[in-house]
Amino acid sequence: MARVGFSMTEVVGHTPLVRLSKVVPPGAADVFVKLEWFNPTGSYKDRMALAMIEEAEKRGDLVEGMTVVEYTGGSTGSSLAFVCAAKGYPFRVVSSDAFAIEKRRTMTALGAELILVPSEDGKITPDLVPRMMEKASELASEPGTYFTDQMHNQDSLVGYRQIGDELIDQLDRPIDVFCAAVGTAGMSMGVAGALRDAGSPTRVVVFEPASTPVISAGETGKHRVEGIGVGFVPPLLDSGMYDEARAIEEEEGREMARRLAAEEGLLAGISSGLNVAGAVQIASELGEGHTVVTVAVDTGLKYLGGDLFDS
Repeated sequence: MARVGFSMTEVVGHTPLVRLSKVVPPGAADVFVKLEWFNPTGSYKDRMALAMIEEAEKRGDLVEGMTVVEYTGGSTGSSLAFVCAAKGYPFRVVSSDAFAIEKRRTMTALGAELILVPSEDGKITPDLVPRMMEKASELASEPGTYFTDQMHNQDSLVGYRQIGDELIDQLDRPIDVFCAAVGTAGMSMGVAGALRDAGSPTRVVVFEPASTPVISAGETGKHRVEGIGVGFVPPLLDSGMYDEARAIEEEEGREMARRLAAEEGLLAGISSGLNVAGAVQIASELGEGHTVVTVAVDTGLKYLGGDLFDS
């Protein structure tokens, strides 16, 4: 029976899982994808946003009349804007012209006050996110504000571990590998924690764009994959909670996003394409009889204004 929510915040989570059938080569492990665009704003960030707000409310750090502040590439901002709208908090958000116009419009449509930090030719450079963080920190110094500060906020793990709990319930088999690209690292760490607490021997692999392999090689660079590859090792990334960091070529992620849409009917963004490209690599290495799980983090509808799906 379908759930009935008495607030939009009550319908976050419990997203479906699908096994890929066309983009995985013969002889490879099964690849399952968690479809996180079934969340209210079309993104897994809804889980994080709701957790950051509700955990702060429980502690009394966030109360009626306060303003929420955050920096974001757009999906976290959209999710926080939705949660703040549902709960009645004003929301000030720092983003950049490097990120999709659809995301920026979503934030303002949901009532957020948007402050833009200019980028270098629309690219995500190593200094962009730190500049956004600095601006948000400046705004958060004003009285009556609550800074969610996603890069450092342990509350996000509360929301993301639900993905791991759901995967355990949804699959009637062991999960050999869970893999996903790293932005804040909250999702990978939250899922890893849930799997570990459940006694699962799952191997956890984190991905990053090959042009900026900060985690795997200590090198920075430019890329155009929104939401990941922030230019530094994210503070929430715990080296004891993952087994391998792997760099994936951005173009492989773009091509996989296009293949997912055309061959599987799965319309997702670039980071989701990169997740699946990496998952297919691992599945090919493991072979039949194994299970690899990754996440489609958001809907491809957020990227139709860019060049991802240009023919």
